[in-house]
Amino acid sequence: MLEATGTTTLPERQFAATSWLLGAADDRDTARRQWDEQGIALLCCGGILSAVRIPARIVWAAAKSDELGKVDAFLARWFDGGAAFMDLHAQRYYALVPGTAGWRLRERDFPGVSYLGRDNFLGVPASRITEPKGRGYWCLPMQSPGDLCYLDEVESLVLTGRAALGERGGR
Repeated sequence: MLEATGTTTLPERQFAATSWLLGAADDRDTARRQWDEQGIALLCCGGILSAVRIPARIVWAAAKSDELGKVDAFLARWFDGGAAFMDLHAQRYYALVPGTAGWRLRERDFPGVSYLGRDNFLGVPASRITEPKGRGYWCLPMQSPGDLCYLDEVESLVLTGRAALGERGGR
């Protein structure tokens, strides 16, 4: 007889998050293979998830640090749950948000900040990659299926970072 312990292990959380993320794949088997072989899979935005792309300099300004460990800890405190990853090569963060989110900030007012919704594809790291190595990693790993960032928290992060940089929006 099995007895439930009430504790979910890291591998169990990663498996559940991966299974949920596969719902955004054009082909689940292909995405699974991409994660296994390359550590990154191409997912579709605008269905179960969308993303906000934020230049690292804005996130680092909000965090008052560019040390990745400190920034990761800052993001864990900033967001009430949610999931985000960093593309180390492009120096960009991606906050995952609901697929039908109503993003209010305009790209022309916030250069480099983009909402990736319907008709966009996103290279997403495997859920097991939680250390800053290789191409990208989960700086704020998904803790449970569908655990996405609140849009107002993402907007606030962008505004805080931009203010810390002393940038102004063009209007």
